[in-house]
Amino acid sequence: MRSGVFSKHERMIAWRYLRAGRDEGGVSVLTWISLVGIALSVFALIAVMAVRTGFRSEFVDTILGANGHVSVLSNEYLDESGRPTRAITDYEAKRDALEAVPGVTRVAPLVRAQVLANLRGLSAGADVYGITLEDLKTLPRIAEPESYVGSLDDFETGIAIGSLLARDLGVFIGDEIKIVSPSGAVTPMGTTPRVSKFKVVYIFQAGRTDIDRTRVYMPLSEAQFFFNRDNAVDEFEIMVERPEEIEDYTTPLLQAAGQFAFVWTWKDSSSSFLRALTVEDNVMWVVMSVLVLIATMNIISGLIMLVKNKQRDIGILRTVGLTEGSILRIFFMCGAGLGVVGTIAGVILGCAFAIWIDPIFSAINYIFGGGVWDPEIRGIYRLPAELRAWDVGRAVFLALFLSFIVTIFPARRAARLNPVEALRNE
Repeated sequence: MRSGVFSKHERMIAWRYLRAGRDEGGVSVLTWISLVGIALSVFALIAVMAVRTGFRSEFVDTILGANGHVSVLSNEYLDESGRPTRAITDYEAKRDALEAVPGVTRVAPLVRAQVLANLRGLSAGADVYGITLEDLKTLPRIAEPESYVGSLDDFETGIAIGSLLARDLGVFIGDEIKIVSPSGAVTPMGTTPRVSKFKVVYIFQAGRTDIDRTRVYMPLSEAQFFFNRDNAVDEFEIMVERPEEIEDYTTPLLQAAGQFAFVWTWKDSSSSFLRALTVEDNVMWVVMSVLVLIATMNIISGLIMLVKNKQRDIGILRTVGLTEGSILRIFFMCGAGLGVVGTIAGVILGCAFAIWIDPIFSAINYIFGGGVWDPEIRGIYRLPAELRAWDVGRAVFLALFLSFIVTIFPARRAARLNPVEALRNE
């Protein structure tokens, strides 16, 4: 009596063969090796892809959370004194034009410059961003960082700096740091550096070491005065509704910005790194897929041994009326069952690893005495993981597909075994 593709007696025989010990002609040891191998390979594939996806998401999130999605700048031109400049003078009118572009959610005029920060004999290079308090509060990684000290509401009376820059300089809230700009006052003897002190009112940790080590935010009016940008800015920092589709906004933004403008998107600034991540993802998928293939190959060896040990049983089953198709289905279920169980176990382990990666990594870090994850090298403060149904589905499909394919060959060998020869050899 058949229920579905496999009959009841076929399922019963396959189950008995799988749990049979060596003294019964089974291959229980090879069965467990195959099962564990598939489970570990699927676990490794899901864990690696979850970490790779999480790393990319964390990287993109820190870019979009602490920076604009696209910057609008001016090409170089000659000012009234005949000196080359990139300053944007009519920035209020251009800001209104850029805000009118469909899909634009925020336009922030910026003054940008590189300076030397100094406190109590300690010095470090810094990137200064002159910005208004209202615009600064629209940056998620700055207004709502992973951790912070001080109050952003006091920004108009001081400056905000990254946590690693504060650590390098030994800065605490309320300290006044010396900012040295090489582009200072213009005198008959040339340009002299400009030096001024600013009170630190806010220290943030954005989540990326390159930002936390160099970033300084200064009120826009103070930055315009300090860097000789009278009624001018250096660029517009713009956010849009769909940053992943930033290419759709570049042409309208250029049209709104007018002559001599050009745009620089977040993908332009990180294009090489994003391409490297994509290549690494593809390479890791291929490598881990090979591991899954190697693990499923154990099924072949296990089933070949099982067929060899069960030749007498196959001969008897054939003589009592079982067809070649029934024998093939019995041994196919043996191999496919190992693949299914191993895949399920691997999915559970892989998903558990991705969900509880923080406590797992903390335990590993504790066991090895710390330093397993160095944010100074990695650029981010923790190992991220993000489970995606697409990645899990690909891993499951690959493991089951390979398990079913490799099972067919020894199952066909068992089905084509001559029952007379099988009984004669016994």
